[in-house]
Amino acid sequence: MAVRLRRRECFLGDLPPGTCGRVVEILARDLWRKRFMDLGFTPGTVVEVVRRSPTGDPIAYRLRGTTIALRREAAALIRVEACGDGVVP
Repeated sequence: MAVRLRRRECFLGDLPPGTCGRVVEILARDLWRKRFMDLGFTPGTVVEVVRRSPTGDPIAYRLRGTTIALRREAAALIRVEACGDGVVP
């Protein structure tokens, strides 16, 4: 599936640690989509990239007061727009 990104948009897994993005769209379907929504990855939610593991996978994200780790392939199903200059306020 080819997804066209706007200039300031990327996938959640592409954001570097210490930056944030606002969820634009969840590309997953069915159970994965429901799971992301249950975890708080809803359109408009600001997500901060906390850190990557030494091997680069999984990646820890902070949203809605909690920290959640996702593998890169799961984070690639969430499209985000960088907040401001991408740096966490």
